[in-house]
Amino acid sequence: MSTFSVVQDGPVNALALNKDNTQVVIGGRNVFKVYQIEDDRFREICNLRTLKHLNLNFSCNDVAWSLSDDHYVATAATNGHVCVWNLTKMGRAMQEQDYQDHKRTVNKVNFHATDPFKLISGSQDGTMRYFDVRVKNAVSVFYSNTESVRDVQFSPHNSYTFSAVSENGNVQIWDVRKPDKLQIQFTAHSGPVFACDWHPEYTWLATASRDKTIKVWDLTSKPTLEYTIHTIASIGFVKWRPQYKYQIASCALVIDCSINIWDVRRPYIPFASFNEHRDIASGVAWRGDPNIFLSSGRDNTLFHHSFNDAQKPANKANPQGISLNAKGEVVCCRKMNIASITPSSSNQNSLSKAVGLMRKISTSQAVDTFHQAASHTYNFNPNNVEQQESSVFLKLANNYLLHGRSVSELCERNATVAMELGKNDVSVSWNIIKIMYAEEFAPSSMSLNANKHEDGACSAENTDDQKSKGGETPAAQFSGGDEETENEDQVDNAFPNYLNVRNGCLPKGDFFFGENELDVELEGAPVFLDYYQYGFRLNPVTPEQIDWTLPTEAFPIRHKILDRSPPPEQFPDHHQSLSYREDSHTIQVDDQLPGMLANIKPCRKPCWDPSSIVIETLHHYASLGDVQTVASILIVLGESRKYLTGLSETLQEHWLLGYIERLSRYKLWNITNQVIKLSWLPNVSQLNQQSTTMHTNCGKCTKPLQRVGWLCDRCHTPEYGLCSICHQVVRGLYVWCQGCSHGGHIVHMKQWLAQKRVCPTGCGHMCEYN
Repeated sequence: MSTFSVVQDGPVNALALNKDNTQVVIGGRNVFKVYQIEDDRFREICNLRTLKHLNLNFSCNDVAWSLSDDHYVATAATNGHVCVWNLTKMGRAMQEQDYQDHKRTVNKVNFHATDPFKLISGSQDGTMRYFDVRVKNAVSVFYSNTESVRDVQFSPHNSYTFSAVSENGNVQIWDVRKPDKLQIQFTAHSGPVFACDWHPEYTWLATASRDKTIKVWDLTSKPTLEYTIHTIASIGFVKWRPQYKYQIASCALVIDCSINIWDVRRPYIPFASFNEHRDIASGVAWRGDPNIFLSSGRDNTLFHHSFNDAQKPANKANPQGISLNAKGEVVCCRKMNIASITPSSSNQNSLSKAVGLMRKISTSQAVDTFHQAASHTYNFNPNNVEQQESSVFLKLANNYLLHGRSVSELCERNATVAMELGKNDVSVSWNIIKIMYAEEFAPSSMSLNANKHEDGACSAENTDDQKSKGGETPAAQFSGGDEETENEDQVDNAFPNYLNVRNGCLPKGDFFFGENELDVELEGAPVFLDYYQYGFRLNPVTPEQIDWTLPTEAFPIRHKILDRSPPPEQFPDHHQSLSYREDSHTIQVDDQLPGMLANIKPCRKPCWDPSSIVIETLHHYASLGDVQTVASILIVLGESRKYLTGLSETLQEHWLLGYIERLSRYKLWNITNQVIKLSWLPNVSQLNQQSTTMHTNCGKCTKPLQRVGWLCDRCHTPEYGLCSICHQVVRGLYVWCQGCSHGGHIVHMKQWLAQKRVCPTGCGHMCEYN
């Protein structure tokens, strides 16, 4: 069946179903009707408000339909009357009984489950009255000794027992045969209790209160609280869902217009929710089927609900959360994927065994999918994290190297220290700084084989020239075979860190120029280098292969020396000895001019400027509060800081002072002094130039010493310079107590305070040496 409704002329205060669940009666101040329930609509059968001579008896506060006889309907009127209506009669004869025993408004009426002639009522006058529709007056009167009774319900487990709840928060259990003495009384809530309902299968009583809770009590013996459901508003009505042990429906008195179905095992979020009402819902009646129920509300509507249209708030709930207390401790939860805990028909027996002998689960109990969101809870204590961070900070500060070596060595050392302490990101940053700003750009193998990796470094024209001369191309010379590869490895091992990115690509060392080759002495052995493109061809030779005969001249005579040297433009082969292509960085030396000294243009600086990345990295660590990494990188960079043009000196000063302040907090005075000494900013480097003043007092009169020296201006005694133990003038270092101003030699005071705590002068002050 689907959800449908019917609109009334006024608010509906209550509803009740007949024993066959085919008809419903509703009542309110201006509403008193009986409807036939069809597949998709309500069909009106009788409207009792159209009768003549209407009075307050028709103003219904509550209605009840006999559970064993469809003829009788009872109403609780606002004037204190309890009326019994016979639906088989017509006109005024329908009002079969009009009980006027109560003195104030009647809040609730309830028929006996098996006896169609018995009903009970609860009133604002604090009494409960037991009626027999065949008798004109109440059969019994029960005094609750409270201000008012809000609900009364017959127990389905004992035909003589009923429960009553009061505005003082008490729950009372009565026997209809003993009106002079109640059986059980206990305080269930901290506020007024507005409703109660017996579980159809278990001796559980659910109570609802203004304190925004629904409580489930086990009344098998002594009242025991089994479950507590927390709601967002005061609850005015509760009703157990048939065939479901743990589920109960509720209606709020204020704020919440929804009808919520709760699972008592999860008391903080409804199992299902129905939001059709636009005002407060006043009652719920199940149609025998656990998936269909009716509801009434103050929005003048009567609804027929189907569980297929229910919303499941648990499916939309966020299983993650975080909370912070005043101590800075953080509790957070994250979602944990678990299987549903609701038993299926296949594992019903196993669950029954797990529950144990406490209570047996009914085999007729229906099962519904129970969505449960579980979370892992974590407790974050900032004190422990702060201790760990302090330990790492101290170790980094004590092991970082900031000066005394090259940038490459400093970065490599600091990267290793950071990696050992678990600061992997900081270690990577140090390695990147090393690559970008170290003095040595790359190993010799990278430099000497640059022609193999640089796109366009070797022009096609140059390659063709080499081949036309019958020789190998430069690439072939480097990769022509195993012998050449072995020579390359020898060069790499013997000539590391060859090029300098800032000073150009020229090699370091002394050069000797011969006729056809460029000689350089490497570790005592001559090595011959052939220029081509960017790199050099290194061919080490043995001493036996070298011709040690000195030529007659250092340079062979090429032409007759004139009186005046002609200008370079008049040389016959001007500009033919050297071919330099700036676009492809190709350098060629003509073999026809073996004795010419060519001024080769050095390599240009790389066009890529890494300063923006470094600045962004520094800002990143500064945003994380890691001023240690920021200040250390700036100090290690040294002169390379001038390339960081986008970084203001004010910000650098702020970072350095922050690092100095934290070092001072941990009393790392030596490292603090080192950072100040290495600073390039005047405002930071001047910190070491500030004087330190210690204000001392006279040990005799305890007045401040105004002048330099040991003489007190007030008592004119030089005793302040005397040792409190040996009474001799202290020459050199003097130690004193800041509390009593007495002191003496360091050795004497240390020995004294190692055994005693009292000042050696007898002043009574408790001194301490630290």
